[in-house]
Amino acid sequence: MLLAIDCGNTNTVFSIWDGARFAATWRIATDHRRTGDEYFVWLSSLMMLTKTEAQISEVIISSTVPRVVFNLRVLCSRYFDCRPLLVGKPECKLPVAPRVDSGTTVGPDRLVNTVGGFDRHGGDLIIVDFGTATTFDVVDSDGAYVGGVIAPGVNLSLEALASAAAALPHIDIAKPARAIGTNTVACMQSGVYWGYVGLIEGIVREVRRERDRPTKVIATGGLASLFAQGTELFHSIEDDLTMHGLVLINQFNKDTP
Repeated sequence: MLLAIDCGNTNTVFSIWDGARFAATWRIATDHRRTGDEYFVWLSSLMMLTKTEAQISEVIISSTVPRVVFNLRVLCSRYFDCRPLLVGKPECKLPVAPRVDSGTTVGPDRLVNTVGGFDRHGGDLIIVDFGTATTFDVVDSDGAYVGGVIAPGVNLSLEALASAAAALPHIDIAKPARAIGTNTVACMQSGVYWGYVGLIEGIVREVRRERDRPTKVIATGGLASLFAQGTELFHSIEDDLTMHGLVLINQFNKDTP
């Protein structure tokens, strides 16, 4: 069995791939202080509770938080007797190398989304990932990552607004019933929601203008479905795009000498 781990700035997702499907997926808050032993206690307990006990023989990791990688390595070596494949490291091969400025390091999550998106939708894509940051990944016709855009994430913007303005409360993001709010919370929700819809549509418009070709837009990440309610921009919502990309990269490395 393959254990695919996607470590983001806010959450870390663990998925078990049985060769045909994801047998289980779990999420935990990202914390660089969590030890390999703690990971195993948490993970093995969930596997027993959901009756998905499996013999893990392979692990692939995508991590945007370098400090957590050491303890994930310990988890793999101590409890699964394997060395994990780390996306973004030289030993991890990609189907198509990214085409960016020399010396640029591309986030592993963006490389993984590129591979997953190209497999499902072909080339000429813009992948919008609603994470801690909202990222736009541009995929060329041959599946290469060729650049993108990084914008502040929705929740980051809400936190900044509440912390910088003493009179404004902390709120949850939601699609407002009307654009014009009649109370403070409704005004903030409208500004954030429709502001981000405008941001997404504006950035995609500029990317398409520069690319000057038909381009599909794919959305992924926790808030993708919510923002899809406010725009007709997205061709598809892919909840498991990152995990799908991890499975593909792992298989590609097994097949490539």
